[in-house]
Formats: sequence, C-alpha cells, structure tokens
Amino acid sequence: MDSNLTFSISSIAFDEHYQPADNTRITTNFANLARGADRKENLRNTLRMIANRFNSLVDWDNAAGDRYAVELTIQSVSVNLADDAVVQSFPIIEMLQTTVVDRRTNERIAGVIGNNFSSYLRDYDFSVLLLNHLKENAGGGTPAGFGDLHGTLFKHLLQSKVYRDTCPKPPIICLSVSSSKCYHRIANEHPMLGVEYRAEAPSITDDYFAKMGMKVRYFMPKHAVAPLAFYHIGDLARDYTSLELASTISTMETFQKIYRPEIYNANSVAAERYQPSLTFQDYSLTRITYDREERSMLAIEQGKFAEDHFIRPHGAMLAQWAAARPL
Repeated sequence: MDSNLTFSISSIAFDEHYQPADNTRITTNFANLARGADRKENLRNTLRMIANRFNSLVDWDNAAGDRYAVELTIQSVSVNLADDAVVQSFPIIEMLQTTVVDRRTNERIAGVIGNNFSSYLRDYDFSVLLLNHLKENAGGGTPAGFGDLHGTLFKHLLQSKVYRDTCPKPPIICLSVSSSKCYHRIANEHPMLGVEYRAEAPSITDDYFAKMGMKVRYFMPKHAVAPLAFYHIGDLARDYTSLELASTISTMETFQKIYRPEIYNANSVAAERYQPSLTFQDYSLTRITYDREERSMLAIEQGKFAEDHFIRPHGAMLAQWAAARPL
C-alpha cells in the first residue's frame, strides 16, 4: 500500500506580495497576516521585525545591526492517495523554511525548515475530536489513539525522498509556551538559544508532538521576555548552527509578539518561576493587524473540513496504513 500513499511538496515565497493559495489554512500565522486592507503593510512590517530580531541575535561583525536579512519560503505538504488509478490529494501540513542572506558577502545560507507548523489534521484532532471527547468526559484526558495517525504521517514524511530533497535536516517547530503550565528557569544557558526553562508537567501538545517523534526544550533567548517551546528531533543544541537557530528564533518570536503580545511583548521579563498568561495587561502591541478571536473560530471550521474531506472518506484506509507502518 506504500505506493498508494505518497507526499508532494510545493513552495511559495512569503514576502510582501504573498497571497494565500486556495488550499492554505487561513488560520496559519502567515496566511492570517496576508488578509484584509492592511495585508502588504502587515507583511512588510513582519519581515522587518524578523530581520531586526535576527541582527540583534547575530551581532558579531555586525556593528550597524543590518548585515543580514531572512527570507521565508512556505513549504506546503499534500498527501496523495491513489485508488483505482484515481489520485486524490489533500493538504495536510505547512511549514516555513528560512534562508539567511548576508548582505555584505551576497551569500545565501540555508536555514531551518519547520518554524511555524500548521496542519489540517491537527485542527481536526484538537478542534473537533478532542473537543467532542471533553464534552462527553468530565474527567478530561484524550481520545484513544489521539494523534497516532498524524504522528505516523509526519514521521513517514520526514523519511520520504521529497522531504530529504527539500531539506537535509529534521525540522525545528517553535511554539508558544502553554498558559496552563508553570516553567522553572534552570542554570543551563546556550549561547544562541539563551537560558533554559523546564516545565512542571508535559502538556497535551508535548504528548502530541512526541507521537511525531519530537521532544521539547524551552529556552528564552537574549533580549526576549519569555521562553519559547522548541520541538525537535536529535540534539537541538548541537545539530544546528547559530545562524540556523537565530533564523528560527527571529521568525517565531516575531509571530508570537503579534499573536500573543501578553506573553512575548510583555513589558517585564519572565521570572525564575514563570506561568504565562493571556490575561496579562502590561504589554505592548505591534503595529500589525490581527484578529485572534476569528482565528480560533476558523480552526474549528478547518478541523471540520479535514473531517469531511480526509478522515471520513479515507479514515479506514489511513488507519490500516498507519497500523501496518509504526515508526
């Protein structure tokens, strides 16, 4: 059945001219910014914020703080299902790939794939399957097999030739810390990632990404005010160069300042024992338009889209495929 399920990846530049494709999740960070009357200004300001943050991190041989730019490419992954010579494609994942541009040498340096992570199937798991489970189970928990299919598809994607041809290294996915968890600063400090935090307990998201083969570490880079969650495979601190890590930090910290200013654009720095809060009032807003409430509602709509067009028509076959190919 391997020949019946394949992956394809398409690419598009994320710049001030970017317009989301018809099959792009509109809750995706970058797609949400590219909507409305202020779309070009939103995109231009976001890219400027990323470049400024990158240069503040990579400050050696960079006295004016303008040596580097960061270019972003959206990598859109589809699952292609072949049945009776008919191939049906469904978009499942979008990730960002970074490229660092050295303006002094005109060199283009490969960055990291991952960064932002968007998934129709994850929308279904969290915004449809999990919500329905919680309505029916007062004790909480997660549904049986929660995240199994998504995790298996993701791990097979990373082993595919199409992924290896796109990026030779495993992805780093960088998310916000959870407002329901406490984090404790520890003595460890990395020259680029910054000071490390530990979570008191794993979150549902941690468990979900573990099924994708990813573990998590929490770091607060220099000049930041809150730690970020770095989901990775292998050794985060050793497997990536300083420029690669800086490209991830600058990209995702910028998105988080826009989407979660209460945490990442706060006017005070995270304490030794830190619990983030979206009700915190002492923060600054960016000059970038964003509707967080609309984004939350759209996640449910897109989870139902995945249910109607991917899970219901192909769920049995996909479950059989995943069960036969555990990784």
